[in-house]
Amino acid sequence: MRYRRISYRYAFIVGTGTPEPLSGFATARQPVRLAPTWWRPAADIFETAAGLRAVIELPGVALEEVDVVFYEDAVVIEGQRRLPPPPPDACYRTAEIRQGAFRREIPLPWPIDPERTTASYQDGLLTLDFPRLREGGDR
Repeated sequence: MRYRRISYRYAFIVGTGTPEPLSGFATARQPVRLAPTWWRPAADIFETAAGLRAVIELPGVALEEVDVVFYEDAVVIEGQRRLPPPPPDACYRTAEIRQGAFRREIPLPWPIDPERTTASYQDGLLTLDFPRLREGGDR
């Protein structure tokens, strides 16, 4: 797992217009639906006496494929899940396991101490503990 600390603020970009249909990609009877090329892992985020804890569900993700980026007011977890390809003669009946790039943003409700932040990865669960920044910025 790689850590990067960024000193500028993180901002979400939200579109306000209605999306335009993809021209040339749909027929009158059956529109083509393109699956997104990324997925968003499930997470539990809760307050503790010491700070904030996030548990992110990442089954099948190698730890080397995970990046954690700290911003002043958010933490972003990004990475890639790669599944082995099916045999050449296979024909899918169901394909529900998401793979490819993922991204999860965690807004931080108060200043955290990135130097004391801890991470652990066990049984497909990434646990991040974000301690509150102590009064006066002391560590």
